[in-house]
Amino acid sequence: MTTQTLEQGRYLGGRPPYGYRLADAGPHPNKAHAAWGRRAHKLEPDPETAPVVTWIFAQRLAGHSAARITRALNDAGVPCPSAADPARNPHRTGAGWTLRTVAAILANPRYTGRQVWNRQPSEAVLVDPAGTALGHRQVQRWNLPEGWVISRHPAHAALVSEADFIKAQDITAPRGPAGSATRRYLLAGLLVCGRCGRRLESAWSNGRPAYRCRHGYCSAARPDPGRPKTTYVREDQVLPHLAALAILLARGGTPEPARRVGIIAPAEAADLIDQLRATGTALTYDPQDRTLRADGHDALSVAIGKNH
Repeated sequence: MTTQTLEQGRYLGGRPPYGYRLADAGPHPNKAHAAWGRRAHKLEPDPETAPVVTWIFAQRLAGHSAARITRALNDAGVPCPSAADPARNPHRTGAGWTLRTVAAILANPRYTGRQVWNRQPSEAVLVDPAGTALGHRQVQRWNLPEGWVISRHPAHAALVSEADFIKAQDITAPRGPAGSATRRYLLAGLLVCGRCGRRLESAWSNGRPAYRCRHGYCSAARPDPGRPKTTYVREDQVLPHLAALAILLARGGTPEPARRVGIIAPAEAADLIDQLRATGTALTYDPQDRTLRADGHDALSVAIGKNH
């Protein structure tokens, strides 16, 4: 399999990727198989779906997010891959494009014209580890890129150039602040939106960690016209006030909500964050009165300032 893909670029079966269809490639290269009448196959662009793939890459290279691309495809009524080829996708609903589908297309090197094998290998696993008599079942799991086998030479028509494909991968790569390889969010998973009750998502903004809630508008689904304005708060506006909240928690509350008790430097907040995580205490941020409240303690809140 490895040599057939690497050196020959041979199509080894399976569903053709969206944007391609199977075409006849002559007699099977194995003489025994050819004697049985088996034919080889190759990939060729599908005239209906190939332009969609090209458009997806063009949009990504223009800087558009996967969510925006997904919404545009659904708004335009473009059939998703499982709807365009229902015969090969009976296990999928074909309801519409998803973020995962668009991301998978953008990450598939077969669109450069290279043949790829071992991206999603099949393996046998026990149906029930506690009962081996039940036998095995076949499952497919995504392999890491270093485990992929890619042909040395183009094997079929490309829908995107290799240079553009690489650029698209660079766009999806994580970009942290200057001098940092990754972003760090100290309060990830701890903050809750005071308007809709959702967890605030981490969002890097102007070189600093921040948190926001788009009230459900965080996927390919179109937003509710009546949804409130996005909730947004910077991490450096919250950290200095955690000590005040800790004091209120230790005292059992105060009858004066939004009262300032004291502040600390952000570097000194790590222990308090660990305590919040250990006790499972979430912090609700209310953008209307700009307060931070410990969940389960309605009277325990601190004001975090007016400037956002």
